[in-house]
Formats: sequence, C-alpha cells, structure tokens
Amino acid sequence: MAILLPQQFFDLAPNVGKSYYENLAGGINAAVTVQNFSALNPVSLVLTRVNAPVVTYVIPPLNSLTIASNKLLVAALLSGAGAVTGTIEVATSDF
Repeated sequence: MAILLPQQFFDLAPNVGKSYYENLAGGINAAVTVQNFSALNPVSLVLTRVNAPVVTYVIPPLNSLTIASNKLLVAALLSGAGAVTGTIEVATSDF
C-alpha cells in the first residue's frame, strides 16, 4: 500500500540543513520529489538508506527532481551559500 505524505514547504537560510522525513525502524521504499523555487541558488537532497552510502543530489535553481529509493531512512535538504525555497514531498510504499 502506498502512502503520500503531505507536501512540505521549505525556506532555508544559507548553510542550513533540515530533515524532512525519517524512518528509523529499518527503512521503507519511497519516492522523494523536491521542487526548487529559488531563482539563484541550488538545494541539495541528501538520502540516507539502510546499508548503503549516503547520496546527495544537487537540484539547480528553478528545477525539480524525483528519486525512488529502497529502504530509505532519512531525506534531508541542505542549502548552500544562498537561501532556498521550494517544496518536498515523500510517497512511501511497503511492496
């Protein structure tokens, strides 16, 4: 069964990181969608998975990215040298 979690808006100051999803009970299959509304600055999506390296994706200004992941533990966003705004949405499934 799939569960679409509520869309979350982010407004991160420069050089700030924040976790937007955590499943510390063994991970879950999930898809994460990030939309970067900032006109000048990229935002980084950081995914932590069970028994896998931490992966970072950089989303350029005025772009979006959807990533599917097995056994997702944490989905977090990091701003760089400038402030960023946008949305993040997580859909989980137990298949």
